[in-house]
Amino acid sequence: MLQSDHPVADLPLAGLRVLDFAQFLAGPVAALRLSDLGAEVIKIERPDGGDLCRSMVVNNQILDGDSLVFHTFNRGKKSVAADLKAPADLAKVRALIATADVMIHNFRPGVMERIGLGYDAIRALNPRLVYGSVTGYGTMGPWRDKPGQDLLVQSLSGITWLNGNAADGPVPTGFAMLDVATAANLVQGILACLVRRGVTGKGGLVEVDLMSSAIDVTFEQFTCFLNDGGKQPQRHAIGNANPYQPAPYGIYRASDGYFAFAMTPLAKVAELLDAPEIAAFAQTEAYSRKDDIKAIVARICAGKPVQHWLDILEPAGIWCAPVLDWPDFVATNGFAALDPVQTIRTAAGTEARTTRCPIRLDGHKLACAAAAPTLGADTTAVFEGLAPL
Repeated sequence: MLQSDHPVADLPLAGLRVLDFAQFLAGPVAALRLSDLGAEVIKIERPDGGDLCRSMVVNNQILDGDSLVFHTFNRGKKSVAADLKAPADLAKVRALIATADVMIHNFRPGVMERIGLGYDAIRALNPRLVYGSVTGYGTMGPWRDKPGQDLLVQSLSGITWLNGNAADGPVPTGFAMLDVATAANLVQGILACLVRRGVTGKGGLVEVDLMSSAIDVTFEQFTCFLNDGGKQPQRHAIGNANPYQPAPYGIYRASDGYFAFAMTPLAKVAELLDAPEIAAFAQTEAYSRKDDIKAIVARICAGKPVQHWLDILEPAGIWCAPVLDWPDFVATNGFAALDPVQTIRTAAGTEARTTRCPIRLDGHKLACAAAAPTLGADTTAVFEGLAPL
C-alpha cells in the first residue's frame, strides 16, 4: 500500500486506531494526516450513500463511482457502513469505539449527544480515547447551529475584505483555506492529547471550529486591527497582498506577466528601479503613501519583462518571485525537487494522480497508493470478533 521508502512499522502512529465519523473536509483531512503518519483510520459511514462528499463531483472528475476529491482526503482509509440510528448497528459501533484510540466527528452541536456518542458517554466507555470534534462556530453562542462551511465562515470573519484591491468587492480565497487550517489544528490537539495519554493514561476532548481557525490564521492582521482603534484595514489600490504591509509589497504586472515584491527597503527599490520619484519618499511613508508609491513602481515595471526585473532584483538580495500559473509551476525544477505528487489506485485498478503527505520523517517522504475505500468495504472484517459491551 505504501509508496514511501519509510518502513511502515516505524511510522509514529503505527498501531493506533482512529474512527472517522466526519464528512466533507476538515474532519476527514485531519484523519487523513493521522493515516499518513501510520494510524489505522476507519470511516464510519451511512449505508445509504456514505460520506456526502462521495457524490460532491468537482470538475466532472469521478474515480470508480466516487468523486475524485473524495479520494484525495480519504485515501488509505477503511470504510464501515453503519446506521447510527439503528440499535444493532449502534451497539457494534460502540464496541468498536471501545477498541479505538481516537475518534473524530463534525456533526452539529448536540447530534452525537442525542445518539449516545457524546464525549461524556464515550469517556465512560473508553477513558483512554481522544475525542475530536469539529464545528463551524463552536458549541456556544447564536451561531452554533449555522452551517459551518468554508466560504460562509470566510464571509462572516472579515477575511474576504483582506484580499483583492481597494476598488474590488469582497474576495474569498479560491480554496477551502479554513477547512485545511482547522484540520491542522485538530491534528495538533489530538497529538498533544496522545502525548499526555502516554504519561497519564487518560484520553481527552479536542474541540476546534472554523471560525476560531479563521481568527487564528489572520492573527497578524487581526492583531493590528485590535490595536489600531478597531479601524478596518484599507486594501491597497493596486497589487494588494496584505493591507497592512508597506509599499512596494504586492504583485506587479510586467510587460509579459507578473511578479511579486515581498518586504523590501524602499530606498533600495528606488535605486534598483532607477526611480528618483520613490527615493523622495522616506521609509516611514512606505505605508501612509503606499498607493502613490505603488503606482510609480507599477508604471516602471510594466515597461520590461518579468525576467528583466528578476535579473536586477534577485542578485541585490531583494525578495521577489515570478507569479506562476499551475502549468508553469509544475514545469519548474523546484516543483520536481519536492516530488509532491503520487499515484493512487482503487481496488478495481483505476489510477489517478494527487498530492502526497507534505511531511518527511527521518529523511523519508510519506505516500500511500491506496485510494479511498468503496462504501462499507471493511464492515464485516472490522466488526468481526468485536467483544460485545
